[in-house]
Amino acid sequence: MKKLLLGNAAVARGAYEAGVNVVASYPGTPSTEITEEIVNFEEVYAEWSPNEKVAAEVAIGASIAGARAMSCMKHVGLNVMADPVFTVSYSGVNGGLVFCVADDPGMHSSQNEQDSRHYAKASKIMMLEPSDSAECKDYTKMAFDLSEKFDTPAFIRLSTRVSHSQSLVELENRKDVPVKNYEKNIGKYVMMPSNAIKRHVVVEDRIKALKEFTETSEINKVEENGSKIGVISAGIAYVYAKEALGDSVDYLKLGMVYPLPEKKMIEFAKKYDKVYVIEELDPVIENECKALGIEVSGKDLFSLLGEYTPNMIKSVVLGEDAPESICAKENIPVRPPVMCAGCPHRGTFYVLKKLGLVVSGDIGCYTLGAALPLQAVDTTICMGASVSAAHGMAKAQGGEFNKKLVSVIGDSTFMHSGITGLIDIVYNKGNNTVIILDNSITGMTGHQDNPTTGYTIRGEETKQVNLIALCKACGIEHVTVCDPFDIKEFEKVVKTEVEREEPSVIIAQRPCALLKSVKYTGHCKINDNCKNCKMCMKLGCPAITLKDGKVVIDQTQCNGCGLCTNVCPFGAIEKEEN
Repeated sequence: MKKLLLGNAAVARGAYEAGVNVVASYPGTPSTEITEEIVNFEEVYAEWSPNEKVAAEVAIGASIAGARAMSCMKHVGLNVMADPVFTVSYSGVNGGLVFCVADDPGMHSSQNEQDSRHYAKASKIMMLEPSDSAECKDYTKMAFDLSEKFDTPAFIRLSTRVSHSQSLVELENRKDVPVKNYEKNIGKYVMMPSNAIKRHVVVEDRIKALKEFTETSEINKVEENGSKIGVISAGIAYVYAKEALGDSVDYLKLGMVYPLPEKKMIEFAKKYDKVYVIEELDPVIENECKALGIEVSGKDLFSLLGEYTPNMIKSVVLGEDAPESICAKENIPVRPPVMCAGCPHRGTFYVLKKLGLVVSGDIGCYTLGAALPLQAVDTTICMGASVSAAHGMAKAQGGEFNKKLVSVIGDSTFMHSGITGLIDIVYNKGNNTVIILDNSITGMTGHQDNPTTGYTIRGEETKQVNLIALCKACGIEHVTVCDPFDIKEFEKVVKTEVEREEPSVIIAQRPCALLKSVKYTGHCKINDNCKNCKMCMKLGCPAITLKDGKVVIDQTQCNGCGLCTNVCPFGAIEKEEN
C-alpha cells in the first residue's frame, strides 16, 4: 500500500519498519514530527528528553543494551549532543543506532544556518541524505542495517524542504528484530584513553570499509541522458536540479554524503566537458571533488546562503533566465512574525520595556519580544544562554548595571539548559534576576510536553518538576510567582527583585493561549473614554490596530484575554462577552 507522507513521517515509518525499539529526542523544527509520528507505533518506546544530549545518551544506552535506537534533532540540537556522538563513533554499537538531524537552510525557524555534513566528517560517522519521502523511509531502514553491519552509528541528514514536503511512500510490515544480548565489553564501551586509542584504529578501518561499500552501493547512482554536462548532487538540491534541468544533463545522485564515493566521482567527471556540484549551504562535496583533482563548478556560481530554487539552477547551468516565482499583481501585506493574541509573554515584555531593562533573551516564542513595537530583548544566542550570558554581562559591567539586567527563559528551555546557568550564578556569587516564562508547555515547536508539565510524550501522567523547589535547591532564596497579565503587580515584583544584592527568580506563570485547557471568552472593545493615547498599541497585540488614526480592536482576532484592559490608563477598554 502507498501513502502520501511528510518526509519526517516517512523517517518514523522507516524506523518502525526497521524494528526500532527506543526513540529519544528533544523537539526542534524542522525535526519535531519524526518523534511525534513514532508515538503512533505502540511497539516503540518514545520520549521527549530534557535536551538533545540526554536524548542521544538514552539512545546510545539502548543501543549498547542491544536494541535498535534513534534520536532526532534539528541542526543546532546536534551541537548540544556532540559530546556523546563523537565518543559513540569510537565505541560503536550493539543494536543499530541512528541520529536524524534536520538542517534549516534559509533559517525558517533557527538562529543560524549550519551544514551538518561537517559533523559526519569530524566524528567519522557515515551520513545518508534522502531527497524525498520514499527515500526517507528507505534510507532510514538502510541506516539501521548499515549501523549493525559496520558497527557504527549512522546519520540521516534532512532539510526543511525534505522534512516538510510530501510524496508517496510504500508501506511495508515491521521487521522483527530481537533485542540482542548485552555482553560486558570494557575495551569497547569504556572510553578511557587506553581503550579509546585502540578504538581509533577500529574507526579508521571502518571508514576504509565504508569507502569501499559506497563505491558499489546503489545508494550512489549515475543517471545518464547522453549529455556533455554532469551534475553531482544530493538531497533536496538534487530534486531542484532535476526539476530545473530535466534530461538535459547527466547526474551522479549521492545518497551517502559521508564517506563519499571517490572513485565513482572521478570516473563520472571524466565523461563530461563541464561538471557542476549543486549543494545547499557549504561546499562539502565540491571541496572533496577538488581535493581529488576533479575540475568542478560550485560555489563560484551558486550561493553559500539559504535555499536554492529550480529557477536559480536553470539560470546558472543553462543560462536561461526565469522568474524566481509567480507573483500576484497586487501588493501583498507584509506579515512579520508576532506573538499570538493572548500570548502570556506579552505582559512580561511590556513591563520590561517600560522599565528600560537590559534583557538577556533565549530561544522560544518569547524571542519575538525583540520585534516591534516591544523591542525588549537585547540578546539571543542559544538554548539556555540567557541565564549564563547575563551572568557574564553582570560580571563585566558590575555595579548598578546588575539592577538594570534580567534574563528571560521559557520553562522548557530552563529544563533544557538553563539550570546549570542558574547554579553558576549562585556558585560564583552573582546577583542576577532570572525570569522563567512558565507557559505550561513547549510552545515554539508545537505544544510538546516537558518535565514541567506532568505528562509524557504519550500524554501519560508523570512526576511534575516543581520549579520553585528546583530553583531553591539551586541556592536561590528569593523565588516569586506572578501572573504577567497583572501588570501593576508584575511591575512591582520586577522592580523589587532587580534591586536585590543577591540572585532571584521570578516565575511569570500563565498558560499559552493556544492550549485547549485555556478558555478565554468574548472579546475586548474600546469605549467612549478613549483618549487615543495609543498606550495599548505598545503591547504589539495583533488584534489592536489603527484605522483612520483611531485605535480599533479586531474582534475576529481578539480572544478576550483582557491584557489590554490592564494597560489602558483611562479605562477605555472593556471586555464584552459574545
